[in-house]
Amino acid sequence: MSGLLSALQLRRAGWDVDIYERVEGELSGRGAGIIAQPELIKRLRGLGLATEDLGVHFARRQIIDVQGRVTREIECPQIATAWERVYRLLRDGFPPERYHRGKALAKVTQDARAVHAHFSDGETAGADLLIGADGIRSTVRQQFLPDVAPLYAGYTAWRALIAEEAFPPETHAAVFDSMAFGLPPGEQFLSYPVAGPDNDLRVGRRRTNVIWYRPADEHSKLPWLLTDDSGKTHALSIPPHLIRREAIAEMRASAERLLAPQFRAVVRLIEEPLLQPIYDLLSQRMAFGRVAIVGDAAFVARPHVGAGVSKASDDAAALVAALQATSDVESALKAFEAARLPENGRIIEWARHLGAFLQASQTEAEAARAGKHSSDAAVIVETATLDFLYA
Repeated sequence: MSGLLSALQLRRAGWDVDIYERVEGELSGRGAGIIAQPELIKRLRGLGLATEDLGVHFARRQIIDVQGRVTREIECPQIATAWERVYRLLRDGFPPERYHRGKALAKVTQDARAVHAHFSDGETAGADLLIGADGIRSTVRQQFLPDVAPLYAGYTAWRALIAEEAFPPETHAAVFDSMAFGLPPGEQFLSYPVAGPDNDLRVGRRRTNVIWYRPADEHSKLPWLLTDDSGKTHALSIPPHLIRREAIAEMRASAERLLAPQFRAVVRLIEEPLLQPIYDLLSQRMAFGRVAIVGDAAFVARPHVGAGVSKASDDAAALVAALQATSDVESALKAFEAARLPENGRIIEWARHLGAFLQASQTEAEAARAGKHSSDAAVIVETATLDFLYA
């Protein structure tokens, strides 16, 4: 999505843009819930894209203790959308003839006049500017910043999407229409409503997005979780169908022991859970001559801030503004980098503060963060909002 956000904003500013996507088929069914922050909605509207049916509106947040009692509740109106919905909105706004699939980047070369993308199929494309929007495993970043890599945060997230129609009436009434938190010691369980398949917003056709953050030591528990039945240990993540039954069984047993009755009922509805090790990524640079990196290619924040797509949109807007201020591409990219490095750094640091209490191990400073941000009062107002970040 960071590539589409950049491409659409550049086209609106008068640039001639092509997108090269490494995946052969059309992207679909990826990701789960996204909180549509006001900044993102503003950017989408600025691109002339319709946001009226962007996602599910909900207003209530609540924390439920292990006995099933609501210990805290606040009003916090938000819109929960899905990766696929935002992607489809952006994708439909970009000319299909300029979107090239199945183009895996091999390397980038450049000189004073142009930059060239060399693809694994032997083809080359030249341009005035190249934007690497290729995510946490970015080929562009690896070429220019080979020592920068994702940093494991010390915990994982079990995730799932559950159809609304699967909910028993009492469980639906208790948790479905809110952002509901459970806080076992050193853990966080979270659920909130999102659209159903094909952006279905009808009552009864929606889904619940479930996230359960659990500590996992990098040298013992994490490799165990990422090892499949064949004995292969996967790097960064593991495909859902390869997660071992023992790992899933342990998660389900822990739910019965640690979670509120309402959340235990939710976990029982999960058919195929996803396992997401949590990482963050911090780049010291975003501009390299005629090349820029944006979105998760440059910075990956822990999910607690809910700023991933908004961050990518702000990167794109800053890039376009810098290019409009001068005709010299390299000077523009330096200005873009100067604007976005501190902002992205603040997002990473705030997300680390919010997630410190979930880590398998903590430094003294992280322990202090954990004490400040793990209480009911802090979690319910700080999660997935940008108010504190920009206060």
